[in-house]
Amino acid sequence: MNNNIYHHFHPDEREFVERAAEWVENAARYHEQKLTDFLDPRQSYILSTLVAREPDVQVRLEGGSEHAERRRAIIAPDYLDLSSEDMQMEVLMITPEGQKYTELEHGDYMGSILGLGLKRDKIGDIHVLDDGCHIVVASEVSSYLNLHMNQVHRLHVMTELLPIYQLRSAQPELQTMELSVASLRLDGIASDVYRLSRSKILVPIKAGRCKVNWKPEEDPSHPLKEGDMVSVQGLGRFRVLELEGITKKGRYRLKIGKFV
Repeated sequence: MNNNIYHHFHPDEREFVERAAEWVENAARYHEQKLTDFLDPRQSYILSTLVAREPDVQVRLEGGSEHAERRRAIIAPDYLDLSSEDMQMEVLMITPEGQKYTELEHGDYMGSILGLGLKRDKIGDIHVLDDGCHIVVASEVSSYLNLHMNQVHRLHVMTELLPIYQLRSAQPELQTMELSVASLRLDGIASDVYRLSRSKILVPIKAGRCKVNWKPEEDPSHPLKEGDMVSVQGLGRFRVLELEGITKKGRYRLKIGKFV
């Protein structure tokens, strides 16, 4: 692969760029077909960018629902019909026992899965519902999860495997907040959203634990814009929903959606 391609991506992404480039090259040169683990939106973008540079290769991305964030990809020669390919995804339905299941959140389910020793790459979107949870999982780990997942945050749970077409998807809940900020700098907006001092929010940003649109961002002065998704490890994530205007004193009025 042309080394110039690396200039378009963050150094932390180089390992994935190399793997994705190899998948694309194998499809073009050796007519190989590759089914990936679940990719986050940034990885999907990188892969799609590399595929677009190779006219003889195609990619199909699926995550179980129309607005899926995490998706599996099939990379293949362009002459194959991928529409009927099995993406090897199932739904792990989790039903907590008792009356306290409404207290369970996305992070509780994720923590229980990772606690079983599984990698995040094998898990798609987690849909928290009124009566439990539907989790998109790779078929190769579905039986293991169904067998061993019996507790979420100290609550006993029952599980069942469903075909992917029975997925009940849930839109993430956003807590909206209005901010007035002196600039659109990442550190200033993030400190207000997470209610931390500027000095404290600088620590995770400079340590590489912050992502903007799923891309690592270590520059505290990085300007945010409408639609940007920001995540800080351990603090959650938020989206810049709207730039509502500028006050008479020159401050920016923003509408933020914080994922809860």
